[in-house]
Amino acid sequence: MKNTTSYIIVCLIVLFTLNNCSNDDTGNSIIQISDVDGDGIPDAQDNCLNTPNPDQEDTNNNGIGDACESSITALTPCVNGMAGIYPCNGIDLLSAISAEILGGSAGINGADIWGWTDPTNNNEYAIIALTNSTAFVDVTDPVNPLFLGRLNTNAGTNAWRDVKVYNNHAFIVADNVGNHGMQVFDLTRLRNVPNAPESFTADTVYTGVGSCHNIVINESEAVAYLVGCTSTNGGGPIFIDISNPLNPTFLGDYSAGGYSHDAQVVTYNGPDLDYTGRQIYVGSNGNTDKVVILDVTDKNNVIPISDFTYPQIDYAHQGWFTDDHAYFVLGDELDEDEFGFNTKTLIFNLTDLDNPSLSSTYFGPTTAIDHNGYIKGNEFYLANYRAGLRILDITNISASSNAMVETAFFDTFPDNDNANFNGVWSVYPYFESGNIIVSDIEGGLFVLRKSN
Repeated sequence: MKNTTSYIIVCLIVLFTLNNCSNDDTGNSIIQISDVDGDGIPDAQDNCLNTPNPDQEDTNNNGIGDACESSITALTPCVNGMAGIYPCNGIDLLSAISAEILGGSAGINGADIWGWTDPTNNNEYAIIALTNSTAFVDVTDPVNPLFLGRLNTNAGTNAWRDVKVYNNHAFIVADNVGNHGMQVFDLTRLRNVPNAPESFTADTVYTGVGSCHNIVINESEAVAYLVGCTSTNGGGPIFIDISNPLNPTFLGDYSAGGYSHDAQVVTYNGPDLDYTGRQIYVGSNGNTDKVVILDVTDKNNVIPISDFTYPQIDYAHQGWFTDDHAYFVLGDELDEDEFGFNTKTLIFNLTDLDNPSLSSTYFGPTTAIDHNGYIKGNEFYLANYRAGLRILDITNISASSNAMVETAFFDTFPDNDNANFNGVWSVYPYFESGNIIVSDIEGGLFVLRKSN
């Protein structure tokens, strides 16, 4: 496969030559060399394109200048409500790679996203699911991400692909594509990719399932929960031991709760002392119009704890515990379109797992549909489809009103904020660097950071 980086550099040189010519007084052409950071080094030769570094120091000889590795410079900062063409507030655009480049052809869309931090050197990687594959991008230098390669699908092209990480391995499922199974990929292979982007193969494939909508991993117990699997178990959770990632083993399953579209499993450490240390599963069961809470500690004896619904339910899609396991923040994917209100997020009080209750409801500033949402500390990161990424302060989450307050956003779909399925699919906010990676259906990968 051709070296894409070299190809792009050649193209840039040609473009600069064609587009940066002018005539002198005699009519002779003069080539104007582009130097966007003004450090005297032509862009085609600069090892740190957006940060001035006339000395071009590169201590570790990795081709990235020390100036880029020691500081983060926004490729397009958010200024006066815009980052280039993107509406924003308090979030800068560091870089982006299109879905077409990541997927290798036109018409490829983005789906889920997750991240991996290499424990040996703290390098950060984006793992973005696409309609035809899963792409791996080194985002350690967030302004100059390196597309390392892709792992192609085991079956056909599809809109739904999901990925999670455990013990330096990525686990990947896909929906509505026949016998895809669960792909397992050793992420340590990304440490040395001599001819990026490469076409990777899976290290192993678990074939005990075909198509699955989602995968959930509780890292503290080394168990993957496959949910929404077609022709299997009615879509309820399937329990897979991944303590040896290259030898996934079936542990059991549960069907009585119905089809789970998505779920979260935690080793419970919340206020309900009856369940301390238990493995608690909260399933967003949109097909049956409810959310289920299960004790899945014994994979052969799942104990239903409770289930709940809420007013104007349409499709309970996905939710996430607060860090203290006291509240659960839920998104309904179809209620905005069905009932005509703005983005709606529901907050449930789970201090008593046997008796969950609706604590409050948040309505966003746009009519866009909410998709996946994740909590990190006192912030809720919401993938809000056409309204992009929204960040909300949940410091006062126990309040009956104003429990969530929007503090920042980055809109990857500037055309409008209508209730349609475009824009941001998901977000991964857990890198120690503070950088945020976002998957966009049409746009591919966005690397973002809250403004200083």
